[in-house]
Amino acid sequence: MKTLVVLIGPTGVGKTELSLSLAEHLQCPILNADSRQIFKDIEIGTAAPTADELARVKHYFVHTLPLDGYYSAAQYEEDVLNILGEVFAEGDVAIMSGGSMMYVDAVTKGIDDIPTVDDEVRSLIAHRLATEGLDPLLAELKILDPSYYEIVDHHNHKRVVHALEICYMTGATYSSLRVNKVKERPFRIIKFGLMRERASLFSRINRRVDMMMQQGFMDEAQRVYHLRHLNSLNTVGYKELFNVIDGTWELPMAVERIKKNTRVYAKKQMTWYKRDEDIHWLNADTMNVDAMLQTICAELNT
Repeated sequence: MKTLVVLIGPTGVGKTELSLSLAEHLQCPILNADSRQIFKDIEIGTAAPTADELARVKHYFVHTLPLDGYYSAAQYEEDVLNILGEVFAEGDVAIMSGGSMMYVDAVTKGIDDIPTVDDEVRSLIAHRLATEGLDPLLAELKILDPSYYEIVDHHNHKRVVHALEICYMTGATYSSLRVNKVKERPFRIIKFGLMRERASLFSRINRRVDMMMQQGFMDEAQRVYHLRHLNSLNTVGYKELFNVIDGTWELPMAVERIKKNTRVYAKKQMTWYKRDEDIHWLNADTMNVDAMLQTICAELNT
């Protein structure tokens, strides 16, 4: 049976090494499900697979887009399904691993058939966000789509902007196009979630940020600073270091904020995952990689 093994979990939990070991054991590729690692030139800040790790196993969706490239969960769904058609023509198993919840859901559950936003509308809303700020856009969303306004995170500018883009593009409400119907896939999907105790996870996150700084994260941020307005760089780590470059923050403060904001993001990821009853959880604090591989392979053989 053709099977997609999905390995998810919060940032810093240890998905990379497990996915590499599993892919080597099953002799199959890894489809990366991290919405930032897909971009080029930001390897350190996104904790992307290293050159050695990429040499161990064939990866898809790593370092494939320029920083100014546009990509979406809907495009990811389409691209993954096309690649899986090729992978399953040669083998029975593929692995998808990453922490971008919307990307994982797009493939495993399907995404609503919402039109792609054209460049003119995207530029218009982006200009308004840059010049007017988020509050006027929220006020307009409340008028155009009051139902979505009630449920959207008012601090998440990406979702507010996208909803307005769809309203402008279609003349319909964004909420009316969100049917949230799970799509059937022509392959089996088995989800495994990697978890740790909170103190253990947070300690790993803190250490990883320190390691990223030692690897040259600040230099990397300086190299892309002139592109700081791009959505690809609107993410934890770069935003804080850009404040250092701007002269508004000291570096030690920025490093602590990166750690804190990464921990907050990890908690959001776990909250999202808890809604999915199909995930088989593996505790990385009590199981080594070999034990986790045995558990996964046993489930594959059922």
